[in-house]
Amino acid sequence: MARRASAASGACPARPCTAIAPVGAANAPRPPRRRGPQGACSDAALLVHIRAVIDASPFSGEGYRKVWARLRAQGVRAAPRRVRRVMKAANLPAPQRPVQRDAHPHDGTIVTDRVDEVWDDPAGATGSSPPANDMTQTVTTREGRAYVFIAVDHCSGAFIGTHASSSASRGRALKPIRQGLTRHFGGVGPDTAVGLILRHDHGSTYMSDDFQNEIRCFGIISSPAFVRQPEGNGVAERAIRTLKEQLLWVRHFATVEQLRQELAAFAVQYRGAGAA
Repeated sequence: MARRASAASGACPARPCTAIAPVGAANAPRPPRRRGPQGACSDAALLVHIRAVIDASPFSGEGYRKVWARLRAQGVRAAPRRVRRVMKAANLPAPQRPVQRDAHPHDGTIVTDRVDEVWDDPAGATGSSPPANDMTQTVTTREGRAYVFIAVDHCSGAFIGTHASSSASRGRALKPIRQGLTRHFGGVGPDTAVGLILRHDHGSTYMSDDFQNEIRCFGIISSPAFVRQPEGNGVAERAIRTLKEQLLWVRHFATVEQLRQELAAFAVQYRGAGAA
């Protein structure tokens, strides 16, 4: 391009220049990376462990929480959120559907003051330390779906009774209650546990006439949680979470009977460890 002289001075004006810094290590674009420490292993190494856990499982489509629990059992320490993030980046997580919940009126008070106040002394039962009753599911490798029932002390969090079955009937749900009555009240019969309060959810199994009539015969007072408010049965929900992280998500069971025996052994070990 030709340079034109100024009409007033006859000199050529200086051409403006833009200084462009060379691209180097200091200002080169960097890939996005999570801030903070990287943990015991890098994301790439963690992904290798995750794929090994998924490949070793006899089931497909398992979520990040089961993978995280099995990694922890193998000594690979990583936060659950990090496992989820790495699995999401590799397109490995199980499909999920969002669930919308209404605002809950629960005040957050579910833990009692003393341990075994009700279970140890039926004559002086005041209902201030009720047990919690709940159910969850798992899958056996040979017999398919299995239902897990538990009863938990509302103060100590100790397992009062456990049971596993291929059926979710009312009679199966009563098994942990009967175990607790036998262990802490000396037997099962009419008015065995007068004044005892049983917290349970609003599932059809626990709200059925058979279940309610049975616990009423024992002298137990029914205390259902709010509908669609699992926080009201939070003691049992927390116990089930512990059961999943320590047993159900970590191991695979061939039969329901094997699962039932492992549940009983876990309950004994959990009580011996001093559940809090």
